Amino acid sequence: MESSASPGILMRAHSGATYRFDPGALCLELLTTGGPGEFRRYEVLHTPGDLAAWAERSRLTPTPELVVTGGEVADARRLRDALFRVTTARALGETPDPADLDIVNEAAAHPPLAPAVGPDGGRRWAGGADGTGLLATVARDAVELLTGPFAHRIRICASDNCRLIYVDTSRPGRRRWCAMEHCGNLHKVRTLRARRAEEG
Repeated sequence: MESSASPGILMRAHSGATYRFDPGALCLELLTTGGPGEFRRYEVLHTPGDLAAWAERSRLTPTPELVVTGGEVADARRLRDALFRVTTARALGETPDPADLDIVNEAAAHPPLAPAVGPDGGRRWAGGADGTGLLATVARDAVELLTGPFAHRIRICASDNCRLIYVDTSRPGRRRWCAMEHCGNLHKVRTLRARRAEEG
């Protein structure tokens, strides 16, 4: 899975505060752009520039210089929604819909972004990076996650009003929150207030 010095996506809470959400995998970062059903109201992938902007925020390092079409944006939403349903099913211990797995596998079958070594010795992406290659990279990351040693650690944030999905890569495997500085802290505050109310 791709990684960077500071993995994760910057998120904005309802309060306006920002926090970093590290879902542990590139494919799960795509789920922060919206989703199926009730999550459609969070949709941010409307134009080719939106998909390129997501790639810039993602853990892909360095950011690929993408040429994205409107059709590839629609493909991104289709892949994301399938990934949303598949990873939710895994987190709940349910069997994913084969049609959703077909969407993931179809995207993964395309050539992914090709890494290369630049003249300065740094990492870069080979020319011709497009939306289809980006989605193939995301889909292959999903295949790696869903068939790898952390597949049983795909989780949904334990907060009642948060549905962010992550993979728990911690050594003890007891992560409960999308981010300690967000839902984890909110839970601590609620618990403390409830305790004080009982004591009062």
